[in-house]
Amino acid sequence: MSESVTEFRQLDLNETLLSALDSMGFTAPTPIQAASIPELLKGRDALGKAQTGTGKTAAFSLPVLNKIDLAQHKPQAIVMAPTRELAIQVAAEIKTLGQNIRGLKVLEIYGGASIVDQMRGLKNGTHIVVGTPGRVKDLINRDRLHLGEVKTFVLDEADEMLKMGFVDDVTWILEQAPETAQRVLFSATMPPMVKTIVNRFLRDPARIDVAGENRTVSKVEQNYWVVKGVEKDEAMSRLLETEESDASIVFVRTRQDTERLADWLNARGFNAAALHGDIPQSQRERTVENIKRGVIDVLVATDVVARGLDISRVTHVFNYDIPFDVESYIHRIGRTGRAGRQGKAILLVRTNQIRMLHTIERVTKSAMEEIQLPARDKVAECRVNALAAELEADKESSSLTAFTDLIAKLQETLGVDATTIAAMLLKRQQGKRPLFYQGADPMVAAIEREKNRRSNRRDDDRGSRGSRNERGGERGGERGGERRTYNDADFDTYQLAVGREQGVQVKDIVGALANELGFTKGAIGAIKLAPSHTYVQLPKKMSAEVAKQLKELRIRQNETKAVVVEGVDLSRDNRGAPRGANRDGGSRDGGRGGYRGNRENGEGGRPRRDGERRFDRNRGGNSHRGSNTGSAASREPRSEG
Repeated sequence: MSESVTEFRQLDLNETLLSALDSMGFTAPTPIQAASIPELLKGRDALGKAQTGTGKTAAFSLPVLNKIDLAQHKPQAIVMAPTRELAIQVAAEIKTLGQNIRGLKVLEIYGGASIVDQMRGLKNGTHIVVGTPGRVKDLINRDRLHLGEVKTFVLDEADEMLKMGFVDDVTWILEQAPETAQRVLFSATMPPMVKTIVNRFLRDPARIDVAGENRTVSKVEQNYWVVKGVEKDEAMSRLLETEESDASIVFVRTRQDTERLADWLNARGFNAAALHGDIPQSQRERTVENIKRGVIDVLVATDVVARGLDISRVTHVFNYDIPFDVESYIHRIGRTGRAGRQGKAILLVRTNQIRMLHTIERVTKSAMEEIQLPARDKVAECRVNALAAELEADKESSSLTAFTDLIAKLQETLGVDATTIAAMLLKRQQGKRPLFYQGADPMVAAIEREKNRRSNRRDDDRGSRGSRNERGGERGGERGGERRTYNDADFDTYQLAVGREQGVQVKDIVGALANELGFTKGAIGAIKLAPSHTYVQLPKKMSAEVAKQLKELRIRQNETKAVVVEGVDLSRDNRGAPRGANRDGGSRDGGRGGYRGNRENGEGGRPRRDGERRFDRNRGGNSHRGSNTGSAASREPRSEG
């Protein structure tokens, strides 16, 4: 049926909804809407596979609104979303689609806002509830949210919801649902947890798959810059100043980096604000409103809180940190290019993350163009042009007369001409954003050094191969230079109550320690991954706050219950052979030793014979945890890719 539907008026929607769609300028449904709406209007359970930007919110909202009974003031539909921001966004879109339905009440319920106000809203009556699973469950338990009249349950972005640890809450809520209620689930991917929910709770669902028709990527111009020559903070500053943008979202991995980068940008004259999960909900809502009104121009955010943001001003998305997976990337760039507008996305990628870049290109079926970072002189030129534009707007101002008189007085007082006074004022006005640079751009020199280093490495490699051939192929020496060493006495060995049985990989361990606890490159020792637990070396000296966070650390929604253990030798395997050695005492991997990481994402490519995988911070050459480029604050683990 979806192939023949070219207009909303071909669907069995009532006139109030059609008039609202007409007033919004929507006449033709998207593929997911054309395929979903007829099935949902029949009351069938449905499983929709669709990514952001495909119009799925309207796909389930229009059928829900079409059968609302305004005389019934108990909730008739429950829509669950993974985040507060997405719940707010979905509720706002439902209200917009139902703008011509007199007396329609839509209530958002989520954590971080007053539960008393939400209980009052339920008591006063509402037709549709949009909320997060935790708060929905809480209000059901408090006997304030009654499900007796609910006709439809919707799980929006189910994969993200379950990934965030809501599987128990979602399962419990669906168990409370009336047997006759329609169940609708939308998800971008179908991991095992989602399939389990589908098989248990959906009854002969209509299966709608338009994931391949996502138009988000096609509406966004995508570029990438390989991190080299300057720190990422400086790179962000140059890009923000030289790109012709209105408002921008900068995506980072951690809550700490949102605050740090936003402060750094503000100190350099940008109107920036941080947005992450620890910020009170009221402040987060003010921040979003401020970027919509133009009070701020740059939003530095984590993935989760940015889900569902629809801000028309956003022309650019900057991926300061490369995302862990392709779906997150698609969600990120979907924050621009909204409502038919063209957007632009720029990804900052380290050399050890190029494989992830190619994975994104392959899955999204798009090619990113590499760009070069603007030189300092280009940045200064843009600043001068911006200053000229501001002065152009002021040159007809009626209030200039008083300042003209002041210039004449200053000339007499200082004994200099008007041009010199103007130069003095411009010098003061530039602040920390100079209109002229002196000396060579460090980026140019660094790029030249990188070229020379690679050339020298190739020469060394050729020489090393020749030496090995002369030795009859002898192996076991260090490749790429002297091996780094560290002192075991500076580290404690911790046992974490997670392992491969919980789906944990080395990259999860390193990512959690770096992103959640802020451990830098040199602060993580060897890692030994086993089926039910993991051993990891961490510094003996850590602050009380970090030690407290370590005890509360969760990896893949599992408590790690970190405890210090003794007598575990991470330098030797279960057979007593030195790490990286075979039974004859030779090296199994060219003498590099320890856990052999995958350069794309830090995972182990080769399982050890004893069933365990190791990460060894002693490896020479390319470190598992990251590049030395940039300041300590901007260094990232190798596992990011």
